[in-house]
Formats: sequence, structure tokens, C-alpha cells
Amino acid sequence: MSTILRGMRIVEVSAFIAAPLGGMTLAQLGAEVIRIDPIGGNIDYRRWPLSPSGASLYWASLNKGKRSVSLALNTPEGQEIARALITQPGEESGILLTNLPASGWMSHEALSAHRADLIMARLTGNHDGSGAVDYTVNCASGFPMATGRGGKPVNHVLPAWDIAAGLYLSTGLLAAERQRRRDGQGREITLALSDVMLASVGNLGYIADVQVNGAVREPLGNDLYGALGRDFATADGRRVMIVAVSNRQWRAIGKATGLSEKLAMIGPMMGVDLDTEGGRFEARAAIFAVLEAWTSKRSLAEITRLLDGSGVLWGPYQDFGQLVKEDRRCSTENPMFGHIDQPGVGSVLAAGSPLAIGGLERLPPAPAPVMGQDTDQVLSEVLGLSSTQIGKLHDAGTIAGPAKAAQMAIG
Repeated sequence: MSTILRGMRIVEVSAFIAAPLGGMTLAQLGAEVIRIDPIGGNIDYRRWPLSPSGASLYWASLNKGKRSVSLALNTPEGQEIARALITQPGEESGILLTNLPASGWMSHEALSAHRADLIMARLTGNHDGSGAVDYTVNCASGFPMATGRGGKPVNHVLPAWDIAAGLYLSTGLLAAERQRRRDGQGREITLALSDVMLASVGNLGYIADVQVNGAVREPLGNDLYGALGRDFATADGRRVMIVAVSNRQWRAIGKATGLSEKLAMIGPMMGVDLDTEGGRFEARAAIFAVLEAWTSKRSLAEITRLLDGSGVLWGPYQDFGQLVKEDRRCSTENPMFGHIDQPGVGSVLAAGSPLAIGGLERLPPAPAPVMGQDTDQVLSEVLGLSSTQIGKLHDAGTIAGPAKAAQMAIG
């Protein structure tokens, strides 16, 4: 099957979200991603949610399509094998992705001594190398203070900075690999999680708003800032989001709901121009009152019938269960999805890459590996070790296959 990154080999030594997501992003575009873990699994191997068998659905979902190698990374012998895999010669190899402390044998300096053109992408907490995680970065971002109705900060459960960091890491690796093809030089790419947050806050204009206007965005509940949008209750106890960011979408709301005349009266009454985002934002309370009266008399099914295909930007609020059961986009009708048989879990609906690249076939989703399932094959294929050599490494406890890795994880 033709995939855009076929032939590229990346070694990943990681935990939690950002780096595993970056590696999976590349694997789903066809790269060979070899994840190295300590025997028994890294700190994230049993993270919730778990299947009834105890397998981590979290870990499996972030490591789809990778190969798994289990090594005794706390021993010189295990470190030597990991180093050999990372620095293996080849035009499209010699690439490391990690969010673990890059010191000692795994520092860029130490690894580059074995391969001068090594590309290494490394995630840190802060730009000075100190530690941070999504939760400690998010609390400083300003967003929890601008969420809700005011008073106490409101955290969200989406690890937004980790997700963004994972995508930055994959982009950085591809950029460095492209430059290495030009000049033959290796590079260390460093990305600070807090810098991902700070760049995003700045890119959205909030830093400039403070400096230029002396303004701090206030919490608005579920109101859309600077435009028209909010959640509305339906007659059957559901909620929908209705948004207008353009004049076409604003007029579509009036037409689809039959409220055009009533909504048009609000502008002259309040002295605002409803053909501007600012005008609609200023008059939002009056507009919301009209729309709320309309939605509260109709079921979600009726609202769906009236708004779908009307040009209105809208969507139903769903919990995770409703997303899976009700949303047709979360099904095999969407070519991104497919069913996989995940070891320790069973048959599940899984997402492949959300990218559709013209002229290239999209890889179907693949299950995550069982910990250590590829150890022997990778050492044979990549390092050229014989079965006798591999057997001796097993006997010494330097490497582990899936049975031993699972036993150590349970222990």
C-alpha cells in the first residue's frame, strides 16, 4: 500500500501523550515507528481507562501501528541495543523521538558520537529544561480563568497542549529530515510544552490584547467571544450549539428557524448593525432569547431536520457514549475509521490518520502492539542478530518478548 512516509524509520522512547501521539501520527502516514520500553512497560503502560482484562485503552489508542521492543534500559547492555537501533545507518533512519530526560547515554551529544547526522526531537516542560505537564501549563495559560462564568478557574479535560505538542514534534521531525537530505547534517529539535501554550495564546491575540488594549478576556460561559454563538436547550432535554461567524450563516439562522423578521427587529431596537460580528455580539442576549424560545419548543430530532443542510453552523452536545452511538461521523461511514482487533481488548472502532492526501491510499487503522511483541524480529531485521544471539539476550534478561513483558508489567 502506498503511503507517503514509507521507508522512514523512527525510534520512539516515550511516555504519556505528546511524544506517543507524534510517533503515531508518523506511523499512520506509513513510517516505521519502533517504540522502545523498559521491560514491563513505561510509567504510562497501565494508565486509565482500562479494559476488563486490565489492558490500558489509553496506551493502546496512542500507540496504534507501532512496533514494540522491550529492553532492560537500566543496564549497559540494554542501553547499547537501544543506541544501536537509534543510530542504525540508513538514509531514512537515525531519527529519535522522546519526551524523557535526554541525559547520559540518551543525550544528543552521546548518540551523535555514534551517528553524526542523528535527528533527535525532544520534548521538555519549560524552555529552561525544568519540568511541566499539561495540567500545570494549562493553569497558567489564562484559559481556565476565561472559562465558565467567573470566580473559580475551570479546567478542561482535553490535554490540548499535549496534543498540540505531539503534532509540533512530528512536524519538526519531518522538517529536520527534509533539511538533512539537503545538507547531510543531524540536528536536535527541542520543544517546550509551555512554549506550545505560550505560542498558542500569542497566536490567538490574547497577549497583544493585554499589551495594546490593557484588556483581559472575561469569562462568558458558553457564549462565543466576539461573535454569535451559544448553547440552547431543546424540548427533550438535549442541548445544541448554534453559531454564526458570517452574514450568510446569520441569515441562514433566520431562514431555517422562520425567525428572520423577529431577529431583524433587534438591530434597530438596540442601535447595532447585525451585519457585523461585533454588532451581533453586543446584541447577543436579545438574539439568544429569541432563539432559546424556538429551540425549547422542539426536540433534537426536529431541530436536526430543520437545520441540517440549511447553511446554519450548529451541532448537538454529546457525551462520549452519545458520540459513539449517535454520530455518523464516528463510524465506518467515515473512511478514517475501521475496526481493529486489539490484543487484550477485543474488537474496537479505531481512527487512522485524519489526513487524506490526494493520490495516496490512506492506511487503515492498525492495532497497538503487545508490549515486546516485535523485540526478536526488530533485532534480527534491523541489527542482524542471529537467533542464538537473541536467545542469549533473553537468557540474560536484557530483552523481553510479549510474555515476559506482560509478566513484568503485572508484577
